[in-house]
Amino acid sequence: MAEYIVMPKLGFDMREAELVNWLKEVGDQVEKGEIVAEIESDKATLELESQVAGTLLKKLEAEKAIVPVGANIAIVGEEGEDISGMDGEGEAEAEAAEAEVEETPAEPVGAAKADVTPEAKEAGAAVDEAYPGGVKATPVARRMAEEHEVDLTQVGGSGPGGRIRKADVERYLEEGPAPEAAPAAAPAVSFEPSAVPTGPDTEEVETSKMRQAIGRRMVESKTTVPHFYVTTAVSMDAALALRKEINEMLPEEEKVSVNDMIVKAAALALRQFPNLNASFAGDKLVRHKRINVGTAVAVENGLTTVIQKDTDSSTLSTIAAENKAMIARAREGKIKPEDVQDGTFTVSNLGAYAVESFVAIINPPQAAILAVGRAQKVPVVRDGEVTVGSQMKATISADHRVTDGAEAAAYVEAFKEILEEPMRLLI
Repeated sequence: MAEYIVMPKLGFDMREAELVNWLKEVGDQVEKGEIVAEIESDKATLELESQVAGTLLKKLEAEKAIVPVGANIAIVGEEGEDISGMDGEGEAEAEAAEAEVEETPAEPVGAAKADVTPEAKEAGAAVDEAYPGGVKATPVARRMAEEHEVDLTQVGGSGPGGRIRKADVERYLEEGPAPEAAPAAAPAVSFEPSAVPTGPDTEEVETSKMRQAIGRRMVESKTTVPHFYVTTAVSMDAALALRKEINEMLPEEEKVSVNDMIVKAAALALRQFPNLNASFAGDKLVRHKRINVGTAVAVENGLTTVIQKDTDSSTLSTIAAENKAMIARAREGKIKPEDVQDGTFTVSNLGAYAVESFVAIINPPQAAILAVGRAQKVPVVRDGEVTVGSQMKATISADHRVTDGAEAAAYVEAFKEILEEPMRLLI
């Protein structure tokens, strides 16, 4: 029996993705789990695996199409199977999927349902802004408008934020444009954005989808999440010595990085502080049973976060191997969906850039992020004497709705103790 390949949800805040290119043609055999296409979300370029097996009977979306989560993009079944009627059904399901994505607020992984704030609704609506000609419309509505040569700027939208749906285009085709409404009264006070200088001394560079998404997410985080920060200094002499000893026994491709040790220490410390391995959900705090620590990775045109699962119970060698593979895929633009899903805490490490210390912005719906700088030689006092030691500064940014200063301070103290007694990383 024929089945659809659908656009998966690759992250709690994903609403749609671009179908970059097909890797299979109609008539090709498809195995379950086989890569059939490449798609681009706000986070990265990803390989789309087929959820079904059989012969690729029809493609429902063309390359470069913007496809909502849950929409059907292809039909797979037995060779020669009758699939008449599935096109319309698929389009109806796509429209339903778009409506669901538009009207249902994204929830953290494992979160209980909570009331949606006006700020959250505005953040959700902001995702739909980047459309051709500045018109917000579903992919189905845009396709129908193109087929009937309809100017979408003349169509009223009934979706959230005025987004145009299939039904709006159908209504326009039947009734024509709606009469112009009387102009609204000007507000008593208006604020204009600062003018951006342009001219021969400037250069305009289009922002990527990833850069736009980062901007939206960071504005959402800084304007809706009450951040506070706690910093500690960690003696890294013992950790660096242990790393050297471990790596002397390992081949080059399996060597452990300082970041792997930091990620492991962050995870072990989270065991003692479940509030920091959590998400704020209105009148509830959702604590995650698994500790999945993400590592922020610089990629072309932006930043992404790869997620190492069950970090507290994973060995250092496992963490090193998995993070190395995911980081390589991220930088090659070949990241897998599971690489960026289900994170519960994040580490952002700028030590490679000679950064002494910094503060990071929380990645919602997580409750905290740990920012670490480089381990550098500094004067330290030991047993009443001044000597030279390797020291690293670490700063936690935490959500004040979830935790308080004393708990965050206790967490960074536990993190510090683990790295200063690094054999605990191997237990």
